[in-house]
Amino acid sequence: MLGVSGSIAAYKAAFLVRLLIKSGAEVKVVMTPSAPDFISPLTLATLSRNPVYHTFSIGNQGEWVNHVELGLWADLMVVAPATANTLGKFAQGICDNLLCAVYLSARCPVWLAPAMDLDMYRHPSTQSNLQKLISYGNKIINPAHGELASGLIGEGRLAEPEEIFEQISSYFEENKTQRFKGKKVLITAGPTYEALDPVRYLGNHSTGKMGYAIAEALAVEGAEVVLVSGPSSLTVQHPAIKVVKVVSADEMYKEASAAFDHSEISIFSAAVADYKPAQREEQKIKKNDELFSVDFVKNVDIARTLGARKKAGQIIVGFALETENEKANAIEKLQRKNFDLIVLNSLNDKGAGFAGDTNKITLLDRNNNSREFGLKNKKEVALDIIEAILPLIHA
Repeated sequence: MLGVSGSIAAYKAAFLVRLLIKSGAEVKVVMTPSAPDFISPLTLATLSRNPVYHTFSIGNQGEWVNHVELGLWADLMVVAPATANTLGKFAQGICDNLLCAVYLSARCPVWLAPAMDLDMYRHPSTQSNLQKLISYGNKIINPAHGELASGLIGEGRLAEPEEIFEQISSYFEENKTQRFKGKKVLITAGPTYEALDPVRYLGNHSTGKMGYAIAEALAVEGAEVVLVSGPSSLTVQHPAIKVVKVVSADEMYKEASAAFDHSEISIFSAAVADYKPAQREEQKIKKNDELFSVDFVKNVDIARTLGARKKAGQIIVGFALETENEKANAIEKLQRKNFDLIVLNSLNDKGAGFAGDTNKITLLDRNNNSREFGLKNKKEVALDIIEAILPLIHA
């Protein structure tokens, strides 16, 4: 979480966001009401690939920006630049803007990078506020010595984005967990497209967001991931993820089968077509009769076929998207396909299923244990799933 307050140094926030995004971080930006006078929210939104927040509500419809959720979301909060005004509000617990509200809600470490003129920085009130903030557990990224906007030379210049980025990188490097270090993981994601003719295909609404999120979460934890992806516009950032692009169920089976025997963990999250046209027409099908019929044949059941090949020590996780008798159908699927864990989501739950950024899941295992989760962002859902896999590794 990057906080930006109203300072001429706010332009440096754009460079910091760019460095963080290039490193694979997920960045959200919260600004004080005066910060947009110095740098456009559109610039930071474009660079961060997330909406930028600077008011408590959006538009005129009363849509509330949940500062508590933003505060809980972050693994680290950095305020750069942090003006004398913002530092004073943080120190005294004054909460008259969104950034202050997020700061007071944050449970993660908070780092503050002061930026102001020389005399403002040296003033006893500013120094007192800094000491108070340090006593709260906040870290201060000391300002640099140099030429200031006033023309004076001295302390108060915002630390350079590269320096702040290096400190952030070092922090995560020192504190990262590697619970899946060296584990080889196979993940299938996205839809499959089954061709009718050179123009048309049968598909579904899957975007691959859930599978890609799981791949990223496992790679961060040290896993070596092979991600077999059906057609998707998504990209991956982590170098430990090898993406294999496919189109049809047959192609997905071929690639997943090649990786399966070498994988300690396999996660079948793809929405694979159950059927394909019995015959693919070589030329575009012309519109003629009122009725048009197609014969279908079954596709290979990738999860079941590979599940039958499971060896001792291998872990298989499957997915079940249901519309009725959800738990019963998921348990039957878990047993029939030799899964160790199944992720159930229902299209009856608002916000779950295909295309969206959220999901609502229930995890079921072979010991009839069941755990339900509330509606969450798919990146958070991915973390819940990998937490559930960990005990299976050591079982």
